[in-house]
Amino acid sequence: MTTLDDLPIRDDLRGRTPYGAPQLDVPVRLNTNENSYPVPEPVVEAIGKALAAELRDLNRYPDRDAVALRADLAAYLGHGLTADHVWAANGSNEIQQQLLQAFGGPGRTALGFTPAYSMHPLLALGTGTRWVPARRGEDFGLTAAEAVAQVREHRPDVVFLCSPNNPTGTALDPAVVAAVLDEAPGMVVVDEAYAEFARPGTVSALAVLPGHPRLVVTRTMSKAFGFAGGRLGYLAADPAVVDAVQLVRLPYHLSALTQAAARAALAHRDALLGTVAAIMRQRDRIVAELRARGHRVADSDANFVLFAVDGDQAVAWRTLLDAGVLVRDVGLPGWLRVTAGTPTETDAFLTAMENVS
Repeated sequence: MTTLDDLPIRDDLRGRTPYGAPQLDVPVRLNTNENSYPVPEPVVEAIGKALAAELRDLNRYPDRDAVALRADLAAYLGHGLTADHVWAANGSNEIQQQLLQAFGGPGRTALGFTPAYSMHPLLALGTGTRWVPARRGEDFGLTAAEAVAQVREHRPDVVFLCSPNNPTGTALDPAVVAAVLDEAPGMVVVDEAYAEFARPGTVSALAVLPGHPRLVVTRTMSKAFGFAGGRLGYLAADPAVVDAVQLVRLPYHLSALTQAAARAALAHRDALLGTVAAIMRQRDRIVAELRARGHRVADSDANFVLFAVDGDQAVAWRTLLDAGVLVRDVGLPGWLRVTAGTPTETDAFLTAMENVS
């Protein structure tokens, strides 16, 4: 049987494993930060009608520039943004890949503050961009001074900031974004995949986009909108950034069906985002309950919670799985991550945690 080692694969890909979380058939799946609530029936019907309207013309290519969708996304974001400030793709991963294709690449460097989203270094690898794993503090926090010092040392072409950060869940102090923008010689990408779940008073980097042409804010419809299966991510930035990523995007990269479904979802955003408050209540419930039991827990502005366990986290992960609850081992010794879902799912998780110290 042929293996990867038998193929002339790039040397820097040898020994690598694909990104992905276990997809196991268990009663409670809380490992991929999906929205646990199904799409409401009226929204299902609206998306179905939108898709049906496109079917007869599937012999034609879709709108290459997705202008109508971008206008809808800009209207959702507000902040005076227009379609010229927004770009969309198949998930925020593709958006970030396009940014690295345009602003990274061979001979260039991308930097991120770990632990953070584990796809960022893989996207850098795939685009031939050197990856620098800068560090957070022992409590997973990041101060402006710490961030600036590491940016000044490495002078990266692209800096990734996650707010809220995955896997820790905490949003950045706006002072960190401002300080990095002042110091970084290249692009600054703020990944706000979980922004809709942030605690009151949290400031989005969208507020400082004007006057910062090297700032990019990436978002997704996978989480708060419950549109993970629809695969729609987007960015907000200066129109020149949108021009730049169009140089590297694949032709007709967003299907007519994806565009139609996303536009229908955005038109019913109040119904879809109606679950956000309920998820935040379960997140806060998990934080409070685990802390009351003596666990260390990171502050969360996302739809998940990072919590500490005694000993080997892989053993704790297996204990929870044996109880029918799937959480995420993100590779941090002594820590696991759980998605905040429905009250019933939280009940099951907290019950299973009674056997985890």
